[in-house]
Amino acid sequence: MNSNTIRPLPVPVNDALSKPFWEGTRKHELRMPICNSCSGIFFYPRERCPECLSDDLDWSTVSGLGRLHTYTIIEQSVHPYFLKDIPYVYAMIQLNEGPRIISNIINCPLTEIKIDMEVRAVYEDLNDDTTLINFEPAQS
Repeated sequence: MNSNTIRPLPVPVNDALSKPFWEGTRKHELRMPICNSCSGIFFYPRERCPECLSDDLDWSTVSGLGRLHTYTIIEQSVHPYFLKDIPYVYAMIQLNEGPRIISNIINCPLTEIKIDMEVRAVYEDLNDDTTLINFEPAQS
């Protein structure tokens, strides 16, 4: 069955700003904007560096390693597709490079999820055009 017809796909808010991120996920790479003026790495994508306001930006592949900063367990679905995933973990990940990213924790029993646990990026290929990023315990 084609996953395009059953799973709602993420739609970038601004394709011009987020295109390098989505291109990276398709290659199973986590890419973040980096400022050429102050060397700051940040996420979410924006037109200017949030530290120095420079518009001299590039993209850098980061390790995909980090720690669980905070999370909540979702027990009600806002979309019928996600009913099969209940309960699932909605998490904020503090990447080793500094930025935080919102994602899910997978491949981990709910009873073993702990703040500050080490995690790593894993990728879910929905189709040829879309790959989502999740995180799992780094020891897995």
